[in-house]
Amino acid sequence: MNNAIEIKNLCKAYHCFALKSISFTVPQGLCCGFIGSNGAGKSTAIRIMAGLSFPDSGEVRLLGKPASDPSTREKIAILFDQPYYQADWTPKDIEKSLRPFYPTWDSTLYRDYLARFGLDSGIAFKYLSRGMKQKLAMAVHLSHQTKVLLLDEPTGGLDPAARDELLDIFREYLLLEDRTILFSTHITSDLERIADKIVYIHDGEIIYEGDKETLISSYCIVRGANLPAEKREYAIGLRQTASGYECLMALNHIGGLPSGTVTENATINDIIVFRERNGKNA
Repeated sequence: MNNAIEIKNLCKAYHCFALKSISFTVPQGLCCGFIGSNGAGKSTAIRIMAGLSFPDSGEVRLLGKPASDPSTREKIAILFDQPYYQADWTPKDIEKSLRPFYPTWDSTLYRDYLARFGLDSGIAFKYLSRGMKQKLAMAVHLSHQTKVLLLDEPTGGLDPAARDELLDIFREYLLLEDRTILFSTHITSDLERIADKIVYIHDGEIIYEGDKETLISSYCIVRGANLPAEKREYAIGLRQTASGYECLMALNHIGGLPSGTVTENATINDIIVFRERNGKNA
């Protein structure tokens, strides 16, 4: 399987933050969840991939070519939590503005998506709801044969119905095997529904890269009255509660816990919350 995204030793330093030589790949045809707390480096990495920022060092390859290659740029699209179009532009105006930049632009397909998404081609962008703005951005991206979709908090602030509809659009996008999504979000339940792979970044470093199910099945939530001293080194994000304690623990370390200890399956959100609680990343 070819890699749609290849990041190698990518570095970017700011006054109070740095990407620390991160490396990861996303195979073609997959949806990769890009997770981590605020300020971990997700948006910085995505902006570099999209050509909106430049790295200090390292390599970014998209679809087998350097990210700076103009032929690659035509096949890459980015969707933020808020699309950036002129407030007074209508969908017709947006097409007139963007069509010259994309040789593969399909006006018929664009109109079909507008109709499917219930978008009036004559209404100004500023009058659209947040969910409708995201669907308009997707109509644009789907109309010029986009092969890699970079999503940076695209479902943030949407109501559950609008989020569900947008996820359906992403799923349909992935039906063609040559399409790939990198999906950064704090709404990790969305990733549990759509992601195949997870890349977890913490303080500018990659601490997990692998299959989503492998990550989830490797941990559990542990709750009990007393945590044995010999188990404390394995407790991630340990918190004392009125009835005892709770923590995250790798599945291979739960053997030997006292009778009465409760274990529960961990979610992606649990893994992030407990790890970030004490900064433990081993």
